[in-house]
Amino acid sequence: MTSLIDVIFLLLLFFMLSSTFTRFADLPFLAATGGAEVADGPPPVFLRVLPDRVMLNLTEVALADLPGALAAVEGGLVLVASAEGVTAQRLVDVLAAGQGVAGLRLRLISG
Repeated sequence: MTSLIDVIFLLLLFFMLSSTFTRFADLPFLAATGGAEVADGPPPVFLRVLPDRVMLNLTEVALADLPGALAAVEGGLVLVASAEGVTAQRLVDVLAAGQGVAGLRLRLISG
């Protein structure tokens, strides 16, 4: 029994030392607030993430073309809403596509 505990301890120590605890990527976005913030300027753009497609202001956009479409957003505020059935990976893919656009502010809303 003692040797089994030693083996388990050594395996635990091995896996703890061989794993990494770094963040691979961060996705900057703003959480939606319930306040009545009034912003001067252009209205925000709505990005709806569906399980099979992405809609930008009621226009279907391919995921590969999304960074170019988001770069043309005036004001830079994009409200992102995900539909029912959208996986977390799909939402991360869409947010990662918008990550490289300069001056873009993504705000997640419940949708």
